[in-house]
Amino acid sequence: MVNVLVVDDELPAVEALTYLLARDERIGSIYRATGGAEALRALESHEVDALFLDIHMPSLSGLDIARVISRFSRPPAVVFVTADEDKAVQAFDLAAVDYLLKPVRPERLAESVRRICDLLDDRAGREAGGDGPAKPEVISVDQAGVTKMIRRDDIRYVQAQGDYARLHTAESSYLIRVPLNDLERQWAQAGYLRIHRSYLVSMDHIQQVRLGSGRASVLVNGAELPVSRRHLPAVRDKLEATRVRPRG
Repeated sequence: MVNVLVVDDELPAVEALTYLLARDERIGSIYRATGGAEALRALESHEVDALFLDIHMPSLSGLDIARVISRFSRPPAVVFVTADEDKAVQAFDLAAVDYLLKPVRPERLAESVRRICDLLDDRAGREAGGDGPAKPEVISVDQAGVTKMIRRDDIRYVQAQGDYARLHTAESSYLIRVPLNDLERQWAQAGYLRIHRSYLVSMDHIQQVRLGSGRASVLVNGAELPVSRRHLPAVRDKLEATRVRPRG
């Protein structure tokens, strides 16, 4: 099943395309966004295989969004949906799977879904052979009304703040609307370790580990973060795995 994100600043267009996609048995979850920033946030919180992107949108256009996700290590497939024929060259320069003209005809949409499925099948075959990374390495964040892109490997640690998470880099911090539990699952393979109900840390950025009687903590980016008793065994295991031993 293909999970898709429909992005258009006109809600009736989103609803019309959602209706057509829902009739295709190859489609799984359908997520919706009415703007570029909302679309980027949806990509952070959902597993999306393909985007159906309107080109003309205020702030971030569909072409802008496609340029951003082209930097992902595993970008979703992109289908542009527009009333204009003159953007096709730019669309295919951005490796679009297809280019649909409004109003969208069901048979053309079915062809787009087929192309998406072919692309995903091909990608799965390559990854089965050991070639592919699994998660986007670029994170979209909103700060003072501006959407910024930061590299995931620049994030030192993450702090839970209710249903939000605060991403701490060397220079700043950013609040995103994604629960810490979700990031723990999504980023485990990227070297992020849960040390406390409120903290997720990058193993690559731990500067010190302090293990004392009844108290444990790690130093990350100059901040001392507590390690809970529940998570201490996992921290010990990770430290033991990184220990250098003499050859026998």
